[in-house]
Amino acid sequence: MGGRQAEPVAASPFGDLFLQAADGVWFLDLLEGTFTMQWPDLASLQSALSTPEGHDELLMAGLALAADSRGVTPGEGEVLAFKIPPVLGGAIDIDNLETMGYVVASSIAGQLHRQVKDLPAGTTISGFSLSDENS
Repeated sequence: MGGRQAEPVAASPFGDLFLQAADGVWFLDLLEGTFTMQWPDLASLQSALSTPEGHDELLMAGLALAADSRGVTPGEGEVLAFKIPPVLGGAIDIDNLETMGYVVASSIAGQLHRQVKDLPAGTTISGFSLSDENS
């Protein structure tokens, strides 16, 4: 966002964030590893979220409800996270879900996406490393 001020206005069960800035509403997508301006204003975001497609695409609501029905329910400060992240070939399904603290989940997602962003398509990943970003 290049130093712009943004205020979180909503979050998905998976920790994706919707942030309001002067130029519109931005979407931090932890699954895809992207941060993009998606809507010109909050009304446009609300309109998108009010559709079945918006529930599925932006919130992954069906998967979140399935997780909840199996007792995989985030507590305070937690989100749904993939045991094996899809960026590393993990499946986007109920059997690959767990709960995790938001700070940990977002840190892992950020580090993984930075490590794989420049790899050629189809690259086999045999391992990865995590670091304490505060050190």
